Amino acid sequence: MTQHETLVLGIEGFAYADLYDPLRLKDLTAAFDRFVEEKDPRLLAEFEEYRVCQGDGMAPEKVSELLVRMAPFVGGFLARLFRIEEARAGQMARVAEEMGTVFRYREEIVGKEAPKRFKRETPREWDIDGLNARFESLLAALAGDSGDREKTVAEWAVRLKEASTQALQLAEAGDLSAMADEIEALRRRIGGHPGAREAFAAELEMPPEAFLAALYECLLRWTFAASRFPEMQPEVADWASFKKPARTDVNHLVEHDTVSRDAYRGWSAPEGHHRRRVGFHLTDDRYRNLRPVLYEVDHCIYCHERDTDSCAKGMRDKKTGGYKTSPFDKPITGCPLEEKISEMHWVKRQGDDIGALALVIVDNPMCPGTGHRICNECMKGCIYQKTEPVNIPEIETHVLTAVLDLPYGFEIYTLLTRWNPLNVRRPYALPYNGKNVLVVGMGPAGYTLAHYLSNEGFGVVGVDGLKIEPLPKKWLGDENT
Repeated sequence: MTQHETLVLGIEGFAYADLYDPLRLKDLTAAFDRFVEEKDPRLLAEFEEYRVCQGDGMAPEKVSELLVRMAPFVGGFLARLFRIEEARAGQMARVAEEMGTVFRYREEIVGKEAPKRFKRETPREWDIDGLNARFESLLAALAGDSGDREKTVAEWAVRLKEASTQALQLAEAGDLSAMADEIEALRRRIGGHPGAREAFAAELEMPPEAFLAALYECLLRWTFAASRFPEMQPEVADWASFKKPARTDVNHLVEHDTVSRDAYRGWSAPEGHHRRRVGFHLTDDRYRNLRPVLYEVDHCIYCHERDTDSCAKGMRDKKTGGYKTSPFDKPITGCPLEEKISEMHWVKRQGDDIGALALVIVDNPMCPGTGHRICNECMKGCIYQKTEPVNIPEIETHVLTAVLDLPYGFEIYTLLTRWNPLNVRRPYALPYNGKNVLVVGMGPAGYTLAHYLSNEGFGVVGVDGLKIEPLPKKWLGDENT
């Protein structure tokens, strides 16, 4: 008996085999509607109106808003269906933690507060060695060796910012008792660390609100110095919280070396960037960690709210009614599939990878073949034309792989290609219609056509050419064969 045969789904009345039965997929849609109605009946009513008109006559912004509101329900429903609510909640918690520390630090402190606070000062006149010594002792006292220095700095900067603000407000009201335990715990931490006790000896004698302000001031001043001093920048060079989009030089889009060989000069990839291809294996390792992906998500400005999401729809020229052109006189058409990119980013920002993937699959059900692998028309259409665009393909790939990393992740992906309530034009696959189709060529166009024909009820057979690479010798037995 297989794992799937023993799998008990979390929605009553459904077995795993039902997920491959078009008639039962229709029933699953009804179960999804009941799931939404229990939590947000008004949203279900609005979405039902969208289903009826299929978006005709609706403002694009309204369609996007409905999809973004409904996508988390798809995520929640599928998590319940496969009994993986805890795993999904864990993914969402990790994203929330990153956004609440590293990316809040990036936006509020690195990007706004530190430059504003020290704009009238001359950092070159600071005692940088002394500042670094105080900062290191403070960090050691507060967190020790956490293993993730960027997150530690961000977390304590945010915590001390909130604490100092709250303490000042309570002090003005004349009662700091609500924070007495928190402040005392901080004093013990600082006083219990020899280096910090010496560096902050004066601050330990200050009133509570001044003590907290002094701790935060140290972190704030170090943050500003790290963003300005060349000798400090190597430490934070790989930190997402300090990253700034580079300027785009259209005359130097491809990093390269110039090599001379046999009286000819040519371009070559930089020496450290050479990657040997083996068969059809990818040479690009993609973004393996969450933080670089969230940097790209945070870099997006979510243009779907204004129907200016040129990454998906192209950069429209209001004067001509066509598309604006790039510096190379090519029309900026955006994603050829008009994938719901900005909406996907917004839902990914909330940590809901299943909901984000459901948005991708509406227009791009065969997304395992796209992402960072082949296409970047979306990046060419990004609203950022003079600086680095949002790396949309990397985000899409991470959304997919994050779902595949969940228990039953592959089953969730394949189900979404047959059943997706966000796809109001074809929410579930149709039963077999008695007609068969042969698709010749199983490249991206062929396998995508096969998918759509299958969902429309056709019987589909796909054929492709023989493998043209040499077969492994161990399969042949005789290497001379």
